[in-house]
Amino acid sequence: MPAREAPTVRQRRLGGELRKLRERAGLSATEAGALTGLGQSRVSNIEVARIGVSADRVRTLARAYGCADAAFVEALAVMAAGGKRGWWEDYREKLLPGLLDLAEMEQNATAIRTAQVSHLPGLLQTADYARLTFLQNVPEPSPPHVEHLVSHRIKRQEVLYRKSPVPYTAIIHEAALRMEFGGHSLTRKQLEHILAMSERERITVLVIPFSAGIFPGAGQTVTYAEGQVPQLDTVQLDTEHGAVFEYADARLDMYRTFMERFEAMALGEAASRDFIHGIVNNL
Repeated sequence: MPAREAPTVRQRRLGGELRKLRERAGLSATEAGALTGLGQSRVSNIEVARIGVSADRVRTLARAYGCADAAFVEALAVMAAGGKRGWWEDYREKLLPGLLDLAEMEQNATAIRTAQVSHLPGLLQTADYARLTFLQNVPEPSPPHVEHLVSHRIKRQEVLYRKSPVPYTAIIHEAALRMEFGGHSLTRKQLEHILAMSERERITVLVIPFSAGIFPGAGQTVTYAEGQVPQLDTVQLDTEHGAVFEYADARLDMYRTFMERFEAMALGEAASRDFIHGIVNNL
């Protein structure tokens, strides 16, 4: 099997989880290689996602490591078997890898929650609104690159429209709703789109008003994607330097608490829709 040049976050995650299982079993890579017949080099290359691993081999490794959590092992096997080429691969030469990893994360999530303070959720943006936000990047992207970014963002939204849409909860601070990017007309159309999306199956939009007071976190966008089992949850953070992915156990625990606290501050669904309607009516 040829070595990978640029493993995805999902592939690196699978390798990292297999490494953790090996280490919990108290085995070195050399010992694991001898026990499984793979050899130290192959075990190490699997763990750093330099080479792929089949679902059956994942199960074999888990048995060798004494993992008794059947649901977790099967979730890892699904990750190994899910290596089919996704639509995002069409953008590999055009966009940064973090954007492709984000699309893959969303595609494989069993549920998604996002916390937004100063921006509106990408999965709920119109093409015009997305285009305007990308034009604010520094340095300013070329027109063709802007269109690649916009089309990628719109294609990501397929997870909300497919036959079995992913359950999606967007918790949006009032500050983001009142940012009049592009003026009254564009903002109105964008907020009306969010209202329409909030009526769709499995989509929940919640608003945190200014009156709720201080909120947890530093104000950056947080997206929490649930995996097949809680151990395989993933957090994605927006930064000035691109997407950052977190999945260490302690970090997942921290962001679970963060999302619970952020959501607890929000208005209910009906009150949130009324709140957004009020903003639209005043534009």
